[in-house]
Amino acid sequence: MSHRVSPAAPGKKATGADLRRYMRELGDYMDLAATGTLASAEAGTDVILANAIAPYAYDVAEALGVPAIGAHLQPTEPSTAYPPVVLGTARSLGPVGNKLLGSLISSGKAPYDAPSARIRQMLGLPKKARSASDRTRRKTNSPVLHGISPTVFPRPADWRSGLTMTGYWWPEVEPGWQPPAELVQFLADGPPPVFIGFGSSAALDAEFMLDAAHRAGVRAVLGVQGVAGPDAISIGAVPHEWLFPQMAAVVHHAGAGTAAAGLRAGVPTVSVPIYTDQPFWAARITSLGAGPQPVPYKELTTERLADAITQATTTPAYAARARQLAAMLATEDGTAPVATALRAAAKQM
Repeated sequence: MSHRVSPAAPGKKATGADLRRYMRELGDYMDLAATGTLASAEAGTDVILANAIAPYAYDVAEALGVPAIGAHLQPTEPSTAYPPVVLGTARSLGPVGNKLLGSLISSGKAPYDAPSARIRQMLGLPKKARSASDRTRRKTNSPVLHGISPTVFPRPADWRSGLTMTGYWWPEVEPGWQPPAELVQFLADGPPPVFIGFGSSAALDAEFMLDAAHRAGVRAVLGVQGVAGPDAISIGAVPHEWLFPQMAAVVHHAGAGTAAAGLRAGVPTVSVPIYTDQPFWAARITSLGAGPQPVPYKELTTERLADAITQATTTPAYAARARQLAAMLATEDGTAPVATALRAAAKQM
């Protein structure tokens, strides 16, 4: 089921009503996620891996008496090296400002505080603020694995020793998967197209994507339904590791996983960041030389997107750098540190 991941339409700023609706939806999502975490863990688990927006997983682990390990796709620890990713900006505030604001946000209110409190009450645990639990984990050097490539973002010097940069975690390839015949035929019928997609979100509609592709003069593979023709085709769920290397460039919101997949494929990236960590990854892609300047979603027009696509597909340096980064990523193994952490957790039981 698709959903809108931004409170406003492309090129528009969110109103107060938009933001209130968006925060209600986010709160409902967090509550469902917390309930699902508890149900899954109660079915039987030896260890819980908790992402950056699932602190209630630690409460569940506490009640069940099992270890919990952080497993993040974003750098969330307060640091001098980057501004807080929840701000949705890549603009550095300077070393002191980055660390100070990161610490303030970490100790402030968050959408997952209420679900964490509810889970603790349901499980009969004593009241404890999520921010207090965060501080305890820092003091005890609780392990947090980061599925991030140090090639793309070097490990910050001020991270505590329990924070590990493992390298990217890639999705498992479905055995026996075969691409749709019409997609294979489309790829064979002309020059490499450009992928334009935003996952399950409703960030851009087909008409907007088609207009941008037409203005840029490129064929396109679109991550929306209902398009078929000589210059564009819609796709459903297609593994990025198969599709992206066949593209001339990829256009996406620069979410952690999709940004990684584009870099792995060795093709230029056009980033259209919307919120939270996406501007951070978009800025990393640009600073690494693998694509043009990001086009922020709130400033997005078909003309601006078409111009960025043209830059990405006609600038040899972007393609060369993308291939170089892909070769470097191919030498990294993000799974070995995870296996080590799981073995260490098992010994604690």
